[in-house]
Amino acid sequence: MTAEHPESEHPESEHPESEHPGLDLAVLGDWLPEHVDGAGSDLTATLIAGGKSNLTYRISDGSSSWILRRPPVGHLLATAHDMGREYRMMSALEQTAVPVPTMYAMCDDADVLGAPFYVMSEIDGVPYRAKSELAALGPQRTRAISERLVDTLVDLHRVDPADVGLADAGRPEGFLGRQVQRWRKQFDAAHTREIPAMEKLYTMLADRVPADTAPGIVHGDYRLDNVLVTPHDEMGAVVDWELSTIGDSLTDLALMLIYGRLAEITPGAVTDATAAPGYLSEREIVERYAAGSDRDLDDLGFYIALGCFKLAGIVEGIHYRYVNGQTVGDGFSQLGDGVFGLLDAGIAALKEN
Repeated sequence: MTAEHPESEHPESEHPESEHPGLDLAVLGDWLPEHVDGAGSDLTATLIAGGKSNLTYRISDGSSSWILRRPPVGHLLATAHDMGREYRMMSALEQTAVPVPTMYAMCDDADVLGAPFYVMSEIDGVPYRAKSELAALGPQRTRAISERLVDTLVDLHRVDPADVGLADAGRPEGFLGRQVQRWRKQFDAAHTREIPAMEKLYTMLADRVPADTAPGIVHGDYRLDNVLVTPHDEMGAVVDWELSTIGDSLTDLALMLIYGRLAEITPGAVTDATAAPGYLSEREIVERYAAGSDRDLDDLGFYIALGCFKLAGIVEGIHYRYVNGQTVGDGFSQLGDGVFGLLDAGIAALKEN
């Protein structure tokens, strides 16, 4: 299955064509055969449910199938939902040790489906999200999956952006300082309420930005349910590259650690897969990453705090779309409450480090 969440918890939803948000199958049927070899024009689509960001569809012509990704319908925050960035990053990584889907076609013409989109291969894999799903595999398989998740991140951060044509895919100089400012601006762009803790964490981060490090590829949202795990427990493909760039790669490690804490910070709104028996502890994740990487982890607390600030900004953006009636699917009404726990966790990380 290719999805943002596993089929056992979030089954795919079949909809009539008129109910496919942001997808006109008649128009796509004209476009696809001209850009994907062998594709037919009589198409069906399945919306892969559960995602709270970009829309992901399985497209089929009856004999072959592909995955189509496009931005959500409605208001888009600046620099978010960049289809071109996703497509370029995965295309560049196809010849590296980092597993990614095959990229087939990119459409920059918003007149086709109302927004840019791309088409990629379908991967036989599951993006594990729930503790119960990993628990069913047993602790030995769960441990192996979590080890491979860390090893894949190390492989990604070993890639020299210049070697794969990505040297100009970001601005690594002053990256961390710009990240602090960027996510502050995202809060402003998604403003629906006053959040004093956001102001406090922003000030603390701005006051202790570390010096630049060697530039690397940053996935921007690295976690287990953004990796498709094959039936043999291998990493089949890293997906969801909408926030990727070139910058300080330690931001990926920190964000992955934060996702491991989210079940306690924001109960009911996030994955709890890291609580499954056998899954690497936070200390084991850091040690395994450090063993394969030459990056300095001494100021990891800053990166964790920045990750909390970033994730809170993303959640606040989703909350903004919910408040304005621009979300698709269920599960949004309480999501905005998680912003406060994330901000508090960021403040605590800076005080502890």
